[in-house]
Amino acid sequence: MVFLAFLASLAVTGAPGRLIAADAPAAEVPRQGRGPGGGRGYGRGQWDDPRFIADREAYQFLLQHRDTIRRTVTPRPDGVETLTESDDPKVAGRIQEHVASMHDRVKEGRVIHMRDPLFREVFRHREQIVIEITDTEKGVRVIETSDDPHVAKLIKAHAEVVSKFIENGPAEVRRNHPVP
Repeated sequence: MVFLAFLASLAVTGAPGRLIAADAPAAEVPRQGRGPGGGRGYGRGQWDDPRFIADREAYQFLLQHRDTIRRTVTPRPDGVETLTESDDPKVAGRIQEHVASMHDRVKEGRVIHMRDPLFREVFRHREQIVIEITDTEKGVRVIETSDDPHVAKLIKAHAEVVSKFIENGPAEVRRNHPVP
């Protein structure tokens, strides 16, 4: 009986180990999600975002071709300037596509990677971030700044993490990154 209650709690709450009484009314079952979709994230979920799959495919392509990508990060008092390029024209085009799409996500508040504390905090302060994007022949130059010193630290930390994504690949993407 306890095992069945465990399975029921897993099915209803999505939380293994959270036991509920088998005869408890459904209204008393606590909701797990933080967002309107009832999931573990902060939003309605990836399937309510028509760009999610295209964005995921772009960054997975870039991770697969990360050995062809060069990236430099130049810190500024108010943020960073980055240059991300590749000699492979297909990779360079995907870099440009990805950066433009991520810029749109920040502007529109279409969050991603919210399980990572750093990404969560960056999106929380998105309205305080100014992003300038310039396509180059082989990729993109980005200047990301904020007048708020805390947000400038977030921008710098995010730039470091993106460099780690290129350096370490999917293993780094799966890690959580601290908020400075």
